[in-house]
Amino acid sequence: MYSIYQAPFIKDMSQMTQNLWLKGWAESNGGNISQLLEEKEVSCYLDINKYLRTTPLNFDASEIAGKYFLVSGSGKHFRKVMAEPSDTLCIIKISDDGSSYHLLWGLENGGNPTSELASHLKCHIVRLQQDPAHRVILHTHATAVIAMTFIHDLDEAQFTKSLWKMITECLIVFPDGVSIVPWMVAGTNELGEASAEKMKDSRIVVWAHHGIMGAGTSLDDAFGLVEVVDKAARIYMQMAHFPGGIKQAITDEQLIELVKGFGVIPKKGILDLTLFP
Repeated sequence: MYSIYQAPFIKDMSQMTQNLWLKGWAESNGGNISQLLEEKEVSCYLDINKYLRTTPLNFDASEIAGKYFLVSGSGKHFRKVMAEPSDTLCIIKISDDGSSYHLLWGLENGGNPTSELASHLKCHIVRLQQDPAHRVILHTHATAVIAMTFIHDLDEAQFTKSLWKMITECLIVFPDGVSIVPWMVAGTNELGEASAEKMKDSRIVVWAHHGIMGAGTSLDDAFGLVEVVDKAARIYMQMAHFPGGIKQAITDEQLIELVKGFGVIPKKGILDLTLFP
């Protein structure tokens, strides 16, 4: 059996949490990540039949029963993950009946998986239904996106279109747009349910005045998605109140040219494709 510290998924997660901290998106203990792992990956490094403890879940996770996740710890700092992975991360397995999770590794100085575990697991369930290749849920406090929720209408179609118009790549990277959950108390089942419902048709869920959740097939995929959304939001914030006004912008017609040119399917209700043959 190999050392867990040499596992590619531990190294990748350590680097990703460092990247998020350096972005300024993971102040103090802010942000959390969970990554679905294959049993064959985990069994190379751990005895998968040895549980450190078992903790009840307060919702039904039977749809992901038996699955393994690498999860950031509650109250842990992303800036410390690279140096202290065994304290700041953990590997859990959902019980066979989906009523609890088993801790296999990590949190060596105590603690629990992220307080947003319910949101993560509920979103994993939904995204796996949409895309069997799905692997990662990332929640971070992306600065510009948070700022934009204070001054922009929280209508999802309008919010999405404003982002699409900021950079040419936006419509290509997230044609499914963004979904928005109004401010809710963090770490609750209610927030998890609301986020999962939004993840049915969008890989990005904005938590108003709080942060953003992104889903991806890998850490890089999820991070890149959030990065593009936040850059678009930053551009919007930089010019939203420019005294001279906006002189020109990407038009609806040009967005539809992108749809045709790249063969993407835009989220319904945002662009009127019938007007532009």
